[in-house]
Amino acid sequence: MMIAQWAFGWTVSQVRRLMIWGLVLAGLLCGNALAEEPRPNFLWVMSEDNSQHYLRSFDPHGAETPQIERLATEGLRFRHAFSNSPVCSVARTTLITSCFAPRIGTQYHRKAHVVPLPDGLKMFPAYLREAGYYTTNNVKTDYNAVASAGTWDDSSRRATWRNRKLGQPFFHQQTFTTTHESSLHFTAEQMKNNPTETDQASVFVPPYLPQTDLARYTVAFYHDRIRRMDRQVGQLVSQLEEDGLLETTFIFYFGDHGGVLPGSKGYAREAGLHVPLVVRVPEKFRDKIDAPAGMVVDGFVSFIDFGPTLLHLAGIDVQDEVDGKPFLGEGITLAEVNQRDEAFGYADRFDEKYDLVRTLRKGRYHYIRSFQPFNFDGLQNNYRYNMLLYRQWREMFEAGELNALQSEFFQPRAGEALYDIEADPHETKNLAGDPEYQETLLALRENLTAKLKELPDLSFFPESFLIEGPFENPTAFGQEQQKRIGKLIETANLAVLPWEEAEEKITAALEDNDPWVRYWGVIAASAIGSQAKPLTERINALAEEDSERLVRVRAAEFLGLTQSGDPAAILRKALREAETATEANLILNTVVLLRDGKPGYEIPFSAEDVAGVQGGREELNRRIKYLTGE
Repeated sequence: MMIAQWAFGWTVSQVRRLMIWGLVLAGLLCGNALAEEPRPNFLWVMSEDNSQHYLRSFDPHGAETPQIERLATEGLRFRHAFSNSPVCSVARTTLITSCFAPRIGTQYHRKAHVVPLPDGLKMFPAYLREAGYYTTNNVKTDYNAVASAGTWDDSSRRATWRNRKLGQPFFHQQTFTTTHESSLHFTAEQMKNNPTETDQASVFVPPYLPQTDLARYTVAFYHDRIRRMDRQVGQLVSQLEEDGLLETTFIFYFGDHGGVLPGSKGYAREAGLHVPLVVRVPEKFRDKIDAPAGMVVDGFVSFIDFGPTLLHLAGIDVQDEVDGKPFLGEGITLAEVNQRDEAFGYADRFDEKYDLVRTLRKGRYHYIRSFQPFNFDGLQNNYRYNMLLYRQWREMFEAGELNALQSEFFQPRAGEALYDIEADPHETKNLAGDPEYQETLLALRENLTAKLKELPDLSFFPESFLIEGPFENPTAFGQEQQKRIGKLIETANLAVLPWEEAEEKITAALEDNDPWVRYWGVIAASAIGSQAKPLTERINALAEEDSERLVRVRAAEFLGLTQSGDPAAILRKALREAETATEANLILNTVVLLRDGKPGYEIPFSAEDVAGVQGGREELNRRIKYLTGE
């Protein structure tokens, strides 16, 4: 006390009073801390590129995953969980924003342009961080949107919850790359020298793939990777146990989208969208969940719902700007979640390969709308064909060694497909033309069309047009142009009407003042095919003189697809006039389609044709490499 009195000029009585008030204040703070309800921690564990078909707990043909199965017995297993996109960057952006990618402009993989989030919206971990959470990511991001400031405390290979302040709640996101598609980019020599642990004779190869030794090796090899990933999950959970955090932490395990065999990743089908999801519910918070441990949840959930679910469990309001809604937490009943029966999916450009597919899974039925069905699934994508099984599949097709089902991958698709997933889990029988299912087909078509208009879906403008300006604020642009986008969607949907009903409307579209209505009028005619040949004269005129270059390209595409004229000169001229790499890449998609598809066209091409285009050239260079044989 002598020291205190000398140092501060206080009396002994003053020091005593200060100590008493300090103890009172500490008591009050402690009491408030005890009164405040503790907040849960969250651990997200993602494995890359695997659909639910690879885990025995979801599919009888899958590999044993005891560590993940343990989480399921101590929590919930979701039978119907979906990535909204079948590829990394689009799926992960959907996950982190809780927004449908075609609404906010994040639908293209790989991104040619990073877009801002909708006004006022942040990536959901930022809201956790603002509420006091320690947010970490190890390590993959791969977002197509500008990252919100303050999303992560640490996003690196060393990120861990262990660096937080004492007692601070956390959200940690961990990605295991063990099961990534690249793990199947082995060579024939590596395959010969690396036998699989999994018995190759016992694995299941989907019926749409060739039933070859290479296919069986590939599946068995991937089962080995799944089991390795499962052990990694177990090791991460053990760290939680070591830290005494297991019973205060919700653990979400899921695939970041579907895959990995040919025809899955990158394709908006069940194998590309349907992911495994297990949520371990910690003992401390079991009373917040309206389901006992070990329960199987039948309701549909998708990536737009994951962020809102964490915010709700943390007691944080979910933003109005997002598209998802929580599926766990106070006030959410299992009965209500089990009534959810819809999931929306989308597929646009993947690397250099363009497409436009939208899907609606409702109950047992999966409706797939291909807006450019002539862009057949097997169209060249350089990264995909690094896999030996992809190459073998195409070689067998070209040699005439496949059955009708296995050959579909290399042929134009139907504009509409309808599958009964319960009866046909691998989508081998398209019911769209079956009179017995017409009522279901029309209902799902109407439902999906309404969804696209409501968003509205920005992909009905070409990507190069969006980059020119609308992507500066894509969400606002979409709202301003909603009526116009609705007309584009209606024009595109003329392709699925009977020809006698569609002909007059397509003719009117070809003469519309809006270049993008003309654009979709031509695409609808191409999707219809030879029946649309009466429009050849009009479309040929568009090919030669339309004011919009991409309309001329699509018109040339029609001439080639219907064998109504030689598209080569028109396409090469358009390439030489192209202003951006994105526009040139779209044109080259048509060049590859008409060269590699039937009947096949000789379309002269030189890298010099696109030497002067502006912007990022990564995807364009992939096409150049393929076309020049480099």
